Amino acid sequence: MAGSQDFAADPRNADLQIYVSGALVPRAEAKVSVFDAGFVLGDGVWEGLRLHHGALLFLDDHLDRLYAGLAKIELEIGLTRQALTAEIRRTLSANDMTHGAHLRVMVTRGEKAAANQDPRNWLGKPTLVITAEYKEPASEIVTRGLSLFTSSVRCTPEHMFDMRLNSHSRLNLITALLEAIRAGADEAVMLDPGDHVSSCNATNLFWVRGGKVWSSSGTFCFNGVTRAKVIGLCRDHAIPFELGHFPLADLHAAEEAFVTGTFGGLTPVREVDSHPLSDALPGPMTGRLRGLYEALKDAQVP
Repeated sequence: MAGSQDFAADPRNADLQIYVSGALVPRAEAKVSVFDAGFVLGDGVWEGLRLHHGALLFLDDHLDRLYAGLAKIELEIGLTRQALTAEIRRTLSANDMTHGAHLRVMVTRGEKAAANQDPRNWLGKPTLVITAEYKEPASEIVTRGLSLFTSSVRCTPEHMFDMRLNSHSRLNLITALLEAIRAGADEAVMLDPGDHVSSCNATNLFWVRGGKVWSSSGTFCFNGVTRAKVIGLCRDHAIPFELGHFPLADLHAAEEAFVTGTFGGLTPVREVDSHPLSDALPGPMTGRLRGLYEALKDAQVP
């Protein structure tokens, strides 16, 4: 079993250069302090990026989300968007990367004087790590699809644990995934506090019924860049869609379903809680949207 973020091993990843707070170091030497707020507390935010034929896909959208997250946790990175982009490009250049890479930009509150929660107890310098690895989604996932299981762990509103913030703290999501793994599934479906379908543990969720694409209202799910692109594609290509608060029974009755994320794009789903969906994957609507999304990606290439 493997989820939407499954990838094939690539030997080129063994000798990569990792960016650590201004320095490029070999992978084996990439380290942060045990007193780093990200390690001690999960105090930080991150962003995932895809490199596609020289283009950092939807970079402005990702930087918008990153800087909004930094503002939310009152953390000043000390770099403008342009300067951070230059450091990302520097990391790619050091690894001679032009295509097929997945990047993670991670910013934490940095090293602290002691291992405690108080953000005032930091030494004044955030930690910035950029990893760029050769990672492509496993090709077989498109025709095998994902098995989903509904977890007892709920998505939470902004005033509790903000699902729209790409926080380093992911324990609630990992707990949901562990439930799904124990049930023999690949990923977890998570409901909102009103028992409506919200998202999966690492991706956003869509389903198709009666020629229409359905998804959650967005109130409790990830602030997904790929999710927004799919909604935009539906709007631009006159594909009927509806966002709202829908019961789990609606998802069980779907004809197709797929999840979205920066790494995997659109990944088909074959079953939800043992309810089988499309016999042949990807289903017709999923296949159409995958094609439109690939075209949108290619349009980003300089």
